[in-house]
Amino acid sequence: MQIDSKRILLVHPLGYSVGAAGRDISRIVNIMPPLGLASIAAYLEREGFRADIIDCYAHPASDSKITAYLKQHRPAWIGFSCTTSSFLDAVRLAKLAKEICPQINAVFGGPHVSALKGQLLSDYPEVDIAVIGEGEETLHELLLNGLDNARSVTGLVYRNLNGAPESTGYRAAGLDLDSLPFPAYEKLEGYPEVYKLPIFNYPKAPSTSCISSRGCPYACSYCDRSVFQRTFRYNSADYLFRHLKYLREKFGIRHINFYDDQFTFQRQRVEDFCNLMIANPLGMTFNCAVRAEHIDFALLKLMKAAGCWMVSLGIETGDEELLAQHRQNPNLHMLADKIRLIKKAGIRTKGLLMMGLPGESEESIERSMDYVFSLPIDDFNLAKFTPFPGSPIYETIHDLGEFDEDWPKMDCMSFQFVPSGMTKERMEELFIRFYKTHFQRPKVLFGYLSMIWKSPDSWRRFLGNLLGFMSFIKSNKRLGEGESE
Repeated sequence: MQIDSKRILLVHPLGYSVGAAGRDISRIVNIMPPLGLASIAAYLEREGFRADIIDCYAHPASDSKITAYLKQHRPAWIGFSCTTSSFLDAVRLAKLAKEICPQINAVFGGPHVSALKGQLLSDYPEVDIAVIGEGEETLHELLLNGLDNARSVTGLVYRNLNGAPESTGYRAAGLDLDSLPFPAYEKLEGYPEVYKLPIFNYPKAPSTSCISSRGCPYACSYCDRSVFQRTFRYNSADYLFRHLKYLREKFGIRHINFYDDQFTFQRQRVEDFCNLMIANPLGMTFNCAVRAEHIDFALLKLMKAAGCWMVSLGIETGDEELLAQHRQNPNLHMLADKIRLIKKAGIRTKGLLMMGLPGESEESIERSMDYVFSLPIDDFNLAKFTPFPGSPIYETIHDLGEFDEDWPKMDCMSFQFVPSGMTKERMEELFIRFYKTHFQRPKVLFGYLSMIWKSPDSWRRFLGNLLGFMSFIKSNKRLGEGESE
């Protein structure tokens, strides 16, 4: 059967065994739609190609779906968007695809691929070609020109005639984001019901994620900037309002989480967007992530009036000396003042932290706990620091502690890196103590109880997955006691 040169299957890998998916607390709490693949699919469809998506993360038992699709449609291309933890699963699926369709071309993209580039083509024969940076234009041109003419397409790493990897470099300019069609949400099986925001992070369902900008102008040590580099581009307020209106009218979405690094960096577009939401109510609320430098009380009040329900801020650590080693403007007093302004504006507040940064110590963790618990924070997320390829700190990480670079485990759910002077066992103990102390505080408990009427769907999900949460707590308690590793 002849292959279809105008068709591509886009795959979001799971990253681990199907049997482990039901025990993965991160999946229970949060399943985000693969917005990058949905954007690429919409772009390719507009340009005359057929692009379909299989999301293995949302639907873990998807090998049979991929097999059936390949046998029925015989696409010339299969594309994978890869994080570090999901890359090897994508390699496995590419091998499966080639067994079914020997002529198929496997193209890989995503942050892990953009960071490691030619190394992956050297080490993994299943990777036919890699897209570096943004995917829409590059993938479209690759499909038009074919694998044999990859050298003429900017934004690729391909194999030359000698089999060695060669790069065509990054594209000179990023896309005008307002020129893109809305992501092809309809190609995500079960959308929006199967996709879930974190519990207690939204008031009403259905909810979903949206990206309204790309890139970040800052250069924190722990952030991978290999895809968008240090550019920052954003959708206009008009485009953003039309996007939300589309989601409301077509899918009934009631709440949006803006998955932007810096939602308020360009103040005027946020003001314009909020004024549109106030003047033309959609019956929707939203969350966003900000840096403290780019908010003030006037803007926060406007955001609240427009439907802002929660704001997340990257605190990272409550030790200012440690913070100064990893990010610009490490002013914890200013950050605390801005958090109080968010609460004053009537917006729910979430702190984002990491444990295990290079230079971390027991003392710095104690200072983080004291700092966080002194603030009017409603919720927080404490990630286990992971040095990802593409981040500045990755280049020297082996000099700063013990690093087990086991890609499938690099998902911020385990301490793959242990700073000098610390042990993994002690890190686990302190991690559990941090969370346990937070949840035992009366004002925090009352806050979560208030979610019964503020976010009833969250409580329904929490009770429905109670056994999963208890299993996670029990497992982490064993880790904290050093009984397993």
